[in-house]
Amino acid sequence: MTADELEITMIEIVALSGDARTKLLNAVKEAKVGNFDKARKLVDHAQDLLNEAHNSQTALLTAEARGELTTPTVLLVHAQDHLMTSLLLRDVIESLIDIYR
Repeated sequence: MTADELEITMIEIVALSGDARTKLLNAVKEAKVGNFDKARKLVDHAQDLLNEAHNSQTALLTAEARGELTTPTVLLVHAQDHLMTSLLLRDVIESLIDIYR
């Protein structure tokens, strides 16, 4: 994996996780007003985005295992932070939707 590919992969993680976060926050708004079908669709879409982000993360882990990623960068830390925060948010939002139901 080239340096450019590594950077693109990190940016993908940020973008996908951010999009998932937006879907999740919209899902809880829908649940608040009783639109549970729409909320479920948003959560499912968010999960698809998180799966894509996880696949990109796996590519980075593979690159690191091959010795292609040797120095952590602020972008890498930012990408990891975005992904982990969005994963945690998914769990919280699913619980909130259940409470609203």
